[in-house]
This record gives sequence, C-alpha cells and structure tokens, in this order.
Amino acid sequence: MYTIANIRPQGYNIGNHAIHFAMRHMLYETFGRLVSVIEYPATNRHESTAKAGLTPATVHEINRFADGVIVGGGNLYENDEIDIDARALKALQPPLMLFSNSRGRIYDRHGALTERSDVIDDGKLATLLERADLSVSRDSATHQHLKNINPKDRLGWCPTINLGRFADRLPALPDREEVGTLISVRSPALMNIPYRFQSRVQHHIELAIDKLRARGHRRIRILCNDSRDLDFATSFRYTRRVDSVYTNDVYQYLALLSRAEMVVSYRLHATLPAISFGVPTVNISYDERSQSLFDDLGLQAGYLEQVRLGDQFEAALVEEIERGGYTAERHQPLVSHWNRIGEAQLSFLAEFRKAMERYQVR
Repeated sequence: MYTIANIRPQGYNIGNHAIHFAMRHMLYETFGRLVSVIEYPATNRHESTAKAGLTPATVHEINRFADGVIVGGGNLYENDEIDIDARALKALQPPLMLFSNSRGRIYDRHGALTERSDVIDDGKLATLLERADLSVSRDSATHQHLKNINPKDRLGWCPTINLGRFADRLPALPDREEVGTLISVRSPALMNIPYRFQSRVQHHIELAIDKLRARGHRRIRILCNDSRDLDFATSFRYTRRVDSVYTNDVYQYLALLSRAEMVVSYRLHATLPAISFGVPTVNISYDERSQSLFDDLGLQAGYLEQVRLGDQFEAALVEEIERGGYTAERHQPLVSHWNRIGEAQLSFLAEFRKAMERYQVR
C-alpha cells in the first residue's frame, strides 16, 4: 500500500477541490488501485491548525508514514499560500513532487500586467525547487518563470481537463433538481482588474442573463465557487430574478457542471471541467495565469479576455452567447491534443510512483 501526503490549498474556493478530485483519480489510475492520500493545508492562514505546509511538525509526521509528498495543485505560488521552513524541508525524507501549481501577473489600474504584492519570493521557490524530485507547473507563464530559477521544472497543465473520464464517479442529483444554465462568477471586489472594468462586471452578467433568456434559456442561476461570492450573487435575485447556487461538496459541484445546459464562466475551474464534460461554455479570462493555460491547451479561440478586449468586450460576449458558446463540436479538433496532455500528466505521476517505489525499498 502507498501513502501520499498532499499539501494543497484548502481555503474558500471549491475549484481547489476540483483539482484535487481530478488528481486523486489520476493517482488511482497510476497505481492501479486506491492509495492513501493524507491532506494538509498548504498554509494555516485559513485553517485553525498547527500542521500546515512544509513546516517542522508536518515534515516530522510525514517522515514517519508517507511514501511520497505532492505539493499542489493550485495557485500556491501566485499569492504565496504555502508555508515552508527551510530546515524542515531539508529534513524531508520521502520524494517530493510539485504538481500543477501556478503564479501569474495581474492587471494594475492602468491595464498593464504587474506582479502581485504577495507573490511568492523567488528565493523560497529556489529552495523548494532544489529539494523537489519532480516539478511540473500548470501553465507556460509559471513554467518559464520557474525554469529560469531551476531548469528541472516542466510544463504539466491542469488535471481538471481529464474530469470527463471520471464523470461516472459523480452522484445523481436530487429528483427535482433542474440545473439549467449556470453563470460561474467571481465577486468583482476580488478581481484584480482596473476599476473601469471591475465596475462593469455586474452589467456584463445582467447582459448575459438577458441574452440567454432571449435564446430560450429558461432556468438560469449564478454559480458560486466561493462562499465569499454569495453576497454579490444574491444581487441578481433582485435585478434579474435569478437565484444563486453554492455547494462546498466537490461531487455536487462537478455534477452540476456536468449536467448544465450551458456554463458562462469567470472561473477557470468551472470552465475546464465543463469543457471536459462536453458542456457549451462562454469563457471569460482576466489574468495572466488563466490566459496562459488556455493558450497552452489550444483554446485561443475559446475564451474572451476582458481587459484586452476593452470596449469590445460586451459585443464579443453577446456574439459568443448567440453563437451557442464553445461547444463539444468546436472542441473536437483539440480532443487528441487534450488526450496527449492527459497521458503526459499520467506519465509524470508514473515517474513519481517509481521514485516512491525506490524510497520504499531503501
């Protein structure tokens, strides 16, 4: 039996749990059976726990029972949401894999890409990369930055593109549940874009609701990835008679996405699962890491970049809704490309398995 310690973001965003769901099932495929995956929060900023990240208490415990350690996936580098103690990291014994983590620049008030004020320090990254047995970053923007620090980093993409192959693991929804069309939102206050764009987000969503209804979408709901989005989502009950839906159960969350009529998405981890499930999507991007990953996946024509489009964004949003979104038919030319990416990800995990096997027989 194999035991893996997984150090990952466990904060508000259910998208992190979607990444974990995909990675866990890929691990089962890699090992050909169930493996024990013991989770630790990457940081104790959002959790009332003394054990988080790669710190003395965590590493001591991991050394006693784990055969391997996976850090990720998530935006752990972008906002420095991983606690690392250099002495503890040096004492870590099992093999370490950095899997599908990202960092990226954000838009400043002038519309130029700039570093976040809380981005992980390069010295911290260098320490982490030096110890890692494998490092596969989620997107090219992250990969290029890490490769300049340590050339061992490779491009690894996001495991959520494989969720369609795990759709049979999802539960049935309640008998009276009518999913309809989902608009996956992010509260504008949490979007790092110039205020002139941020202040228009509510209008853009109301425009999307009106166009969806004009096209015959009868049931429309605001999907919240994060409980912090509920206050914003509730406003559409009064402006457009649209309710919101939120769940912190990743199985229910993915089941909703897989059964949606269409998904209009400001959320990367609503977009990628929906595409993987074959659900029509209208995808909106507003930062470097999502743009980079979309481009890596061949989706250059499959998303709308809010800041780059500027004053043309509204017309592009209406056109994409009227077109029916990014459909399974439009995605067909990329299926083989995504399959190759999925196999590459499984090969990275197989490489990690071999490192674990060597560690077990030391």
